[in-house]
Amino acid sequence: MTKLSVNVNKLATLRNSRGKNNPDVIKGALDIISYGGEGITVHPRPDERHIRKTDVYELKKHLGTTELNVEGYPSDDFIRMILEVKPAQVTLVPDPPHVLTSNAGWRVKENEALLRDVTTRLKTSGARVSVFIDPETMQEDEYQLLREIGVDRVELFTERYAETYSTPEHAAVLAKYREAAERARAAGLGVNAGHDLNTENLTALIRAIPWIEEVSIGHALICDALYWGLKETVARYLKCIRDAFDGAQA
Repeated sequence: MTKLSVNVNKLATLRNSRGKNNPDVIKGALDIISYGGEGITVHPRPDERHIRKTDVYELKKHLGTTELNVEGYPSDDFIRMILEVKPAQVTLVPDPPHVLTSNAGWRVKENEALLRDVTTRLKTSGARVSVFIDPETMQEDEYQLLREIGVDRVELFTERYAETYSTPEHAAVLAKYREAAERARAAGLGVNAGHDLNTENLTALIRAIPWIEEVSIGHALICDALYWGLKETVARYLKCIRDAFDGAQA
């Protein structure tokens, strides 16, 4: 069954707005796990506008066997941190420092040399390597290329899926995402997904692609928690995942 990894960047954004330690990101992450969350995702950026490098080290120290997924652009500083922290998974995202949030997938062929070198270096940490991709820009042979490079999984950038949900375009867009996931699976890659997923669109995505191994959800989940509370919100997202498997076929 698909695992829920909760991105706690927004907890750090709220904390940083007052300069103290409220909310406590570490406590928040541990609470999420106690409520049923199966992993924690963070995306530290160079300006540390939300998650800080120190948070990454502290999360690794406190999470125990719970999976830590660290996202980011593979700069030298980022790679150094991964080699020291040794998270369960590292997700490579092609975003420059100034962007508000991740907004594109990798152009694999254009960045083959970089991805090959970075993957080789990161694998020495023991981390599983995932690469953020956009189904609408991926070329068919790039999935196999990622596998040859040594990548373990791809993460489907689901912004387009979310944008078109409940519109006439939905069926065609969802079909494209399923096709991308099928190509990834055929190449021997695991499949993750993330970006703008919420309780309205999550079930349909997993029902269409039940071999998605992990979804990473942050912004919508934390926003929902303002109304439902964190414990209830995690429970609702887990229910969305369970509901997807009622009648789903791999």
